[in-house]
Amino acid sequence: MNELFKGAGYLLKGFSLIHKKGIRRFAYIPMAINTLLFSFAIWLGVSKFDQWINSFIPTWIPEWLLSWVMWLIWPLFAGLLILIVFFSFSIIANLLAAPFNGVLAEAVETKLLGETPPSLSFKEILKDAPKLLWNEIRKLIYVLLWMVPLFIFSWIPVLNIIAPVLWIVFSSWMLALDYHDYPMGNHLLKFPAQRALLQQKRSLALGFGGATLAATMIPFVNFLVIPAAVAGATALYLDNFKN
Repeated sequence: MNELFKGAGYLLKGFSLIHKKGIRRFAYIPMAINTLLFSFAIWLGVSKFDQWINSFIPTWIPEWLLSWVMWLIWPLFAGLLILIVFFSFSIIANLLAAPFNGVLAEAVETKLLGETPPSLSFKEILKDAPKLLWNEIRKLIYVLLWMVPLFIFSWIPVLNIIAPVLWIVFSSWMLALDYHDYPMGNHLLKFPAQRALLQQKRSLALGFGGATLAATMIPFVNFLVIPAAVAGATALYLDNFKN
């Protein structure tokens, strides 16, 4: 339990880091990307919620039983929808912000180590964009390999009651993997090696990923999540894994 709270604390540290001199200029572009995407995600979830929940309920349920079924299913479906929508949009936002997140992780690391922050131009940042985007696609494939069966499981009657809990654990782990890729990737660690490292301190990683997931669901706070999570993951990596 202590490791879970410790991991969550690194996200809070990330929120404080992104406004420091030498870091904030690298944080504002991912922040802008996140703001646009999550604004659209909120609008989509609100406008389509009734339509989606009605399609989720079987048509053979009699009218007299429908109100009880709605009372049971509504909070579960709402939680599941929030997790799927916000987790999916986090993946898209990270894909678009990838060319800037690696530089942000580098700026945070140099700041924490007391070194001179990088002074890269946009041309230098975009030069590595194809490699970073391909790395994001590889991570997305890994996520989908687990996401698809979990999504199918979520539609199995009775068993889908525990689906929100599974989605929380799954999303927390995937977000931890995703954001730690930037500081670890800067140290030339490949994705399998990154997973192996985080598995050594799984509770710490889940605490960080769970806090990140929770932050994505808080209006306005979620606009800052990507740069804060990159900064927090960098601090977590330096304190617990680098050596």
